[in-house]
Amino acid sequence: MTRWAMIADLERCVGCQTCTAACKHVNATSPAVQWRRVLDLEIGTFPNVKRVFIPVGCMHCEDPPCMHVCPSTATGQRRDGIVTIDYDICIGCAYCAVACPYQARYKVNGPTFAYGGDGQMKNEARREDPARLGVAQKCTFCSDRIDYGLANGLTPGLDQQATPSCANACIADALHFGDLADPDSNVSRMLETHHTFRMHEELGTAPGFHYIWKRNNSSAASVEEDLPPISSIGTGGVGAAAPWLQQHWDWRAAGNFIGGGTGSGMMMAIAVLSVFSPVSFFLILLALGCIGAGLFMVWLETGRPFRAPLNVFFNPRTSWMSREAMVGSALFPVALAAAWWGSSPLLIAAGMVALGFVYCQGRMLKASKGIPAWREPAVVKLIVTTGASEGTGLLLLSSVALAPNMPPFLHPGLTTALVILLVLRMLSWRSYLGALNTGAPVETLRVLRNLDRPFVLLGHLLPMALIAGSYLFVEVSAYVSAAAGTFAMAGGWFMKYQLITRASYNQGYAINHAPERGSKGDGPGGKPGWSHAV
Repeated sequence: MTRWAMIADLERCVGCQTCTAACKHVNATSPAVQWRRVLDLEIGTFPNVKRVFIPVGCMHCEDPPCMHVCPSTATGQRRDGIVTIDYDICIGCAYCAVACPYQARYKVNGPTFAYGGDGQMKNEARREDPARLGVAQKCTFCSDRIDYGLANGLTPGLDQQATPSCANACIADALHFGDLADPDSNVSRMLETHHTFRMHEELGTAPGFHYIWKRNNSSAASVEEDLPPISSIGTGGVGAAAPWLQQHWDWRAAGNFIGGGTGSGMMMAIAVLSVFSPVSFFLILLALGCIGAGLFMVWLETGRPFRAPLNVFFNPRTSWMSREAMVGSALFPVALAAAWWGSSPLLIAAGMVALGFVYCQGRMLKASKGIPAWREPAVVKLIVTTGASEGTGLLLLSSVALAPNMPPFLHPGLTTALVILLVLRMLSWRSYLGALNTGAPVETLRVLRNLDRPFVLLGHLLPMALIAGSYLFVEVSAYVSAAAGTFAMAGGWFMKYQLITRASYNQGYAINHAPERGSKGDGPGGKPGWSHAV
């Protein structure tokens, strides 16, 4: 079976960006979009410094995380390994963009041209595709050229008409394209005669893009394969190589995790409450309202909002966004039926579905391989315990109006439950921070460490102190407990907002080995902007 792949020879690449220009010309991408670009990476510390140019783009992975998370099945994979996007069904949720560890995906919401305004160049007017607006887009390996070449008896990688434009344009003969499944192809022979690596291979994506760093018959000193990359910096501005803050999921995405988590947590607390006392219809509607507001927020962020309500359900097999939508759709009728009939068993069922909903939210973050702060497995437990704490806090806040009707035992039960949940959330938070300390972008750790103290003090210790005070001042216990619930809820909201919009630095770029080109020979690679280069 055919497996198309590309090889970049780091010994040859001179950083001329001709491949970038050729790609932009052929595909008429927007000014800020570069399906193929070349990084300018400075490795080492003075005086042992070298400069390396690294072509990057979609890696057409064997196991593409972008395809697994896509809720609409717009991202697919051909039998020849090329990862594709169907613009006609993509909803523009950008889940694939945060799942990609190679920063290869873009979303452009409106037409933009090189000279601004309506001033299209000829190639832009001829090739601009309105179907790409509001949806994900990326390098296609020029699949149209490949298909044309195969249909006309040409060999991709050898015949220009059948070869990706970036490889055709390379002035240094640094980019090569071909079929890895053919042992006699140009790329297969190059892999046999050179030392190569694949970027971020530790993430298990099996990229279809290989980098040459040394010839097999080189006389240069050998470098140990497990030598860790040395610290380095990217040149050419923010985003050249070091991780930068992702812009795909903003406050609206944070609103989804805030509203959905709080509403789900409140529904779980209501389910437990219903075992001991009748539950107000208002409380159930408030919980559902929070979840609905969160879902509305994420709908606002989609680039094709009129497709989203249907297409988001297309991939429950692997996408946690599809699963979140399906669980949320089941939660509303169950909870409303429970409210209508005042059924405790139905409310318990709704609470279990709500737990599934907030669990889906945690797994949505974990599946985002392109964001180190999200893909850490400990984030799932943090999201679940945070949602439960927020929901119980909101229930306590709401109890001020309902206090006269509450059974005497109910108030201490809710406050005790909140204390237990806050302890669990604080333990989850410490576990999460500890896991990230083994390796994460420096800026991610800076944001989370700045968040740590106010989150623990105001979101945990203060609410617990207020709850203790509610037992001393019985006459105002409902109001003091409501304040405790407010701080517990607000602390969770603040943490989630920071996690989604401030700590979400992407993977950045890294190389395992520096090429042997130049007088200093080969050496360890670089992983810019990381606290631990592992």
